Amino acid sequence: MTVLTTSAGQPAARSTSRAAQFRVELLRDWQQAVARWHDISPSTPFQHPQWYDAWYRAFAGAEDVAPLIAVATDASIGEPAMLLPLIRRQQGRIATIEFADLNLTDYNAPILGSAAPRDARAARVLWRSLLSALRRMQDPADLVRLRKVPVDLDGKPNPLVLLGDGGACALNGNLVTTGEDYDAWRYTLAKVVRTELQRSWRVFTRDPAASFAIVTDVDEALRILSTTEVQQDARMRSLGVNYFLNDATCAAFYRNLVRDGVGSGYAVVSALTVGDEIVATLVGIRAGSRYVMVRISNAGKKWSNCSPGRLIIERTMAALHRDGVREFDFSVGNYAYKRRFGVRQLPLINISAALSWRGWPLALRDRAVGMLRNHPQLDARLRRAFGMSLSHEEK
Repeated sequence: MTVLTTSAGQPAARSTSRAAQFRVELLRDWQQAVARWHDISPSTPFQHPQWYDAWYRAFAGAEDVAPLIAVATDASIGEPAMLLPLIRRQQGRIATIEFADLNLTDYNAPILGSAAPRDARAARVLWRSLLSALRRMQDPADLVRLRKVPVDLDGKPNPLVLLGDGGACALNGNLVTTGEDYDAWRYTLAKVVRTELQRSWRVFTRDPAASFAIVTDVDEALRILSTTEVQQDARMRSLGVNYFLNDATCAAFYRNLVRDGVGSGYAVVSALTVGDEIVATLVGIRAGSRYVMVRISNAGKKWSNCSPGRLIIERTMAALHRDGVREFDFSVGNYAYKRRFGVRQLPLINISAALSWRGWPLALRDRAVGMLRNHPQLDARLRRAFGMSLSHEEK
């Protein structure tokens, strides 16, 4: 059974299929969706309600972007199955259904309920119900395009992966699991890395005013975030990278996240300082024993002799380990500094499906690209043949 809404809580059509096993509602209001879900257990820190609350508030007035939250329940018993935090995005003549992301959410995944599909057959039934609901919207879309979807969700199978239609994503996650003994984990790092971290801390702390802290005061955390913006902007400009995180909407998102999340411990802001000078910053998010690094910055050449970027990562990891964190996620992007910390790559997939005739060519192209990425050696040969060089982060 599929129930459609074109505005929060307002039905736009009656149920059309008694045979389906899932009921799908499409809502326009994130808070209403959360209220109906009751209890959310985030599969990654990005699926935490505070992340999406900050995201939907920041993008509420964004042009050509409309919130669209899909709530799926078991049609027979009414138990929650899956919540998908989505948007409808208009790009020229094509309208796509995507996760609430726009290059800010590193892992896009459904929020699972007690009735979530556990096998491919049930996953396909729910997927068909979702596509049916999307095709019947008053403001139709042409394509479902889901990106950066994790294969595993906190030890549970991802119903979207059970569909078997996904292609490999160009990005992957990067995870470090320390175990209970942090010092034992440190000794798994290459000796040159351990030595460099120790040297960096000695150099940094030569100044008696040097310190590291995880900031819990909201005003101070927002001040640190402002410095992050300035330092990151300078760094990306020096690399010639197109930098968008300081535009008004993205900046509002991060301010929402820090302002509302520091007090609860969900948003984690750490800093290396010398007196009033902020040498390095790290902004992350935490859910239980897992922490994800979201933004990192440093003051540049003046402090390069103490490698402040790597130093703040290690100091933050040590502090959070004492507070119960055991999984440290370096998020997407295969930068060299992440490999020095011994990250394990986490596979991600992309899923596309056409909702109209306009969407068919795009869905077919997405599938072809995904199939090619499923064969990395062939992908690498073709990239070389067409002169496609590695990005600066992969070098």
